[in-house]
Amino acid sequence: MVDLKDRAVLITGAGRGIGLAYARSLASLGALVFIQDTGADARGQGCDSQVAEDAATLLRSEGLAAYAVTEGIATRDECHRLIERCIDFRGRLDGILHNAGWVDYEAIETVQEETFDRMMAIGAKTPLWLAQAAWPAMKAARYGRIVVTTSDRALYPQYVQSGLSAYAAAKMAAVGIVNVLAAEGAAHGIVVNAISPVAKTRMWGIEGEPSELRPSDVAAGAAYMLSDACTEGGWVLRASNGQFHATRATEAPDVDYPRDLRAVSAATADDIAANWPRIAMPAVEARA
Repeated sequence: MVDLKDRAVLITGAGRGIGLAYARSLASLGALVFIQDTGADARGQGCDSQVAEDAATLLRSEGLAAYAVTEGIATRDECHRLIERCIDFRGRLDGILHNAGWVDYEAIETVQEETFDRMMAIGAKTPLWLAQAAWPAMKAARYGRIVVTTSDRALYPQYVQSGLSAYAAAKMAAVGIVNVLAAEGAAHGIVVNAISPVAKTRMWGIEGEPSELRPSDVAAGAAYMLSDACTEGGWVLRASNGQFHATRATEAPDVDYPRDLRAVSAATADDIAANWPRIAMPAVEARA
């Protein structure tokens, strides 16, 4: 049975939408949730500390343990201060769920370095800095759960959308970070995974509770990954409409990397062109 009793978990961007659904789910399973939210708008602009405070008050009115933290997460120093505050409050921090983010559409001709850097900061740098700050305490406790948000809009070519190059770059970078942290944490009881949720929120222009693709329908996946029941890292958990699918890139067992990929041999570009149908087919079919 999944139980988060007495666990302390930080959730970024938890004042509304999916983040609030995560917080409610985790707290319902017994966790103390730290609700971090700067109160920014859907494009990551502005600041309103009341958003986190109102969310924590709402959960406490439901009999749940929730505490608002309004520190920013835009820089390494801010992330470290936030983790320090959480640890000081409870004496430890058992889990981190990095949910904060936004969607900003810019066609390739108009992408600006400033907006690209902001997207990379929140999508890739922030989870790295949060993990870095919590790592010593988690290692000492020989326990930690970290979940980072990625997106199907980056993972699968058929789901990409025009104008999301910066967003997709950040979400793919997050998966790479998860893979490395999962390997580094395995020996210390720190399990690191990613979640790729789909839900209708203000990012979709939706206000209120949608009739489908509800935030509450993806929350159970995050709750599992932040619990003792989850013992293996390096997974991407796709979550949508109450359905879940865990995936990760996995090498075939008979590959001797990097010398023998058990793949199609080619000496020239012409060879590759001639063999492209075999080269591009799924690995299992190619080796059959």
